[in-house]
This record gives sequence, C-alpha cells and structure tokens, in this order.
Amino acid sequence: MGGEAGAAGGPVRLESLEGGQLWRVVLATPKANIVDRAKVERLAAIFEEARRERNLKAVVVDHEGPNFSFGASVEEHLPEQVHAMIRGFHDLFARMLESGVCTVAVVRGVCLGGGLELASFCQRVVAAPDAKLGQPEIALGVFAPVASVALVERVGRGAAEEICLSGRSLSAEEALALGLVDQLAEDPGEAAREWVRQHLLPRSAESLRFAVRALRVGFARRFRNELAEVERLYLDELMATSDANEGLRAFLEKRKPVWTNG
Repeated sequence: MGGEAGAAGGPVRLESLEGGQLWRVVLATPKANIVDRAKVERLAAIFEEARRERNLKAVVVDHEGPNFSFGASVEEHLPEQVHAMIRGFHDLFARMLESGVCTVAVVRGVCLGGGLELASFCQRVVAAPDAKLGQPEIALGVFAPVASVALVERVGRGAAEEICLSGRSLSAEEALALGLVDQLAEDPGEAAREWVRQHLLPRSAESLRFAVRALRVGFARRFRNELAEVERLYLDELMATSDANEGLRAFLEKRKPVWTNG
C-alpha cells in the first residue's frame, strides 16, 4: 500500500489491517463529515490504489465522530462549483466499481444525502440501532443523482422513489426491513470487520474480485449509462431553474425556501 494516507488533519484516513488484506477508510472530519471535493478526491484516489493492491480483499468505509455524514457540501452545489463537484463525485463511484473490491459501510448516527449514496453503494451496510438514513435533497430543490440510479438496485423502485421523493429520514430498523441496511449492531465497526474476517479473508483475493465484478456486471453497465443521463439532467436542466438555486441558497441562509415552481 502506497503510504498510510490521511495523516492527522486530513479529510480521510486510511488504515491497513489484517496484513494488508483489509483497508479501513475513515471519514475524518467530525462531527458532520461533509462530503466535499477534498474528501471525494481522496476517496477516489484510495479506490484507484485499491484496484492495484492484489492482496486486498475488502475495504471498510468507517467514520470518526458520532455521524457517518450530514451529506454533500451544499456550497459546492452552487452554480460556480456544481459542475466540478458533481463530476468529481460521480468519478468516485466509477473508481469504486473499477476497483473490484468488496466494500462494507459502517454507519452510526446521521447518514444523509451524499453520505448515504456512498454507504448504500457498498456491498454491505452495517449500522448502529440508532442510525438515521435519508436522501433529503428534494427539500433543497434538487435531487440525488447517484441514488436516483443506484438505490433502485438496493431497495427496489418503490422504496427508492419514496425515499428520494419524500426526503424523510428512516430509522435503522426501517432501513433494515427495506434492505438499505444489511445488519444492525451495537458496535457496527467491529461487526463489519468480523464479517470480513469470517467470510472474506479465507477466500482468494483474486477470486473475490472476479466475483464482485460478476455480481455487478449488469448493474455497472446500467449505472454508467443511466448516470450520464441523470448527470446531464441535473447540470443542464435542473440547475437552470430558479427553484434549485433558491433551495440551495435558502439552506445556506438558514431560511425557508420560496418556491416559484420554475
């Protein structure tokens, strides 16, 4: 592994465990762990490195502090920065797919917006019983591009549409029942690592990568094609509306949005 990235003060910390067979990637800007461009770029670089680490069998995506993430940076979704932010964020998921490595998310506290997109994209999600999960983008006058494509694969179209259109937060128990979460544990970090130790570490790293690719071959094709269309819809059409900009600015100004429906 090319260095213990995420030194003190960095947005993401990388730990090598189990003799390099398991990486623990830690969102390290508590308490909000906002998914901003710095964090996205670091995560993308880590998954690019993971693609080349032939002994690596799993990546656990964990976090410091009480919350997985409050979501993506709202400031970076304003017109001056949104194109770079959205394209960089989407590139992260392409890197995750290309890495071929099994990923397990550890969720405590709040997991919203871009944070939930990151967690739910993983093969497995282990959450604390008091976790809260949701896609609240619609309350800001926008939508969640990655969730619009990938969440359907995890929970089905009906549940994905309800989650994204309502913008409400789900309890951990409700998320478990829907399949958004795979396991509840008082110590989700240890539970995630134990699942990896029991089920993945005894396997061939190379065979695991082929299995990950095989299981997602259809999804990967659909994801790339559909996300390109969703990205165009978001950047070229949604961001040209007054309501999208009003919702984002209202959030930053801590006031209720005034919709013009245009």
